[in-house]
Amino acid sequence: MFSYRHAFHAGNHADVLKHSIFVHILDYLNRKDAPYWVIDTHAGAGLYDLQSEWALTNGEYVDGLDRLLGAESMPAMIERYLEEVQAFNPDGVANFYPGSPWLALRALRDRDRLRLFEMHPSEVEILKHNLSEQGRAALRQTTIYQADGFEGLKSQLPPPSRRGVVIIDPSYEDKQDYRRTLQAVNEGLKRFATGCFAVWYPLVQRLEAQELARSLERLKTPWVHATLTVRKPAIDGFGLHGSGMFVVNPPWTLQAELARTLPWLRDKLAVDDRADFTLNQHGN
Repeated sequence: MFSYRHAFHAGNHADVLKHSIFVHILDYLNRKDAPYWVIDTHAGAGLYDLQSEWALTNGEYVDGLDRLLGAESMPAMIERYLEEVQAFNPDGVANFYPGSPWLALRALRDRDRLRLFEMHPSEVEILKHNLSEQGRAALRQTTIYQADGFEGLKSQLPPPSRRGVVIIDPSYEDKQDYRRTLQAVNEGLKRFATGCFAVWYPLVQRLEAQELARSLERLKTPWVHATLTVRKPAIDGFGLHGSGMFVVNPPWTLQAELARTLPWLRDKLAVDDRADFTLNQHGN
């Protein structure tokens, strides 16, 4: 299914949640000198122009990233996230938005590696072009696969370094993505039991989304599960009213940071009085 393009949604409330957590995970991995791998099963284009026709179609960043810019007394997690976004906008105007691959590239050290999967034929060409402009070090550290990330993940685990994070964030336009996400986590843990698996999923009026969250919470491995709702569900059942991040083998620091961050994000990104958040954990 090739209709989905992340450029339509870049910088929205779901990206704020996903990428602020992702930056925290990368910072945590960088605390130790030992190398690590980042594996992204659904990489997208890597970097997005917020002034492009696609991004302006819905202008979703207006109710996401834009609401955070210039805010006072923000939590440390959001401050770090914005530092990374602003690194791609040296003129101070947020015209470009880094996806997970570009946030990872910023974090990687010399011996760390990035593995990117993207099936969309147009998206993968943009991804390759964007990477080609990042310099020799980025090209050496990164491998792009035009392949199914769910299937390709198996060949990457465990990484030689035995340290790393796998980010799984399909579009979920195909309802099979929910089943395949759960399967990828379960199979991934068999190959890489100590690995960090960061799963993003949408809060939509769909039974599969609820079942995915419940199934992940039955895992015996340590996890942190955060959701952020910004509006009441649409009457017609369509549309994204929030999103969730489920992190298996999370940094021990993550739950406490989210406890400080989620109330602030709820208030900052609320569209109506149904805005809310949840935060649960197991183990750790």
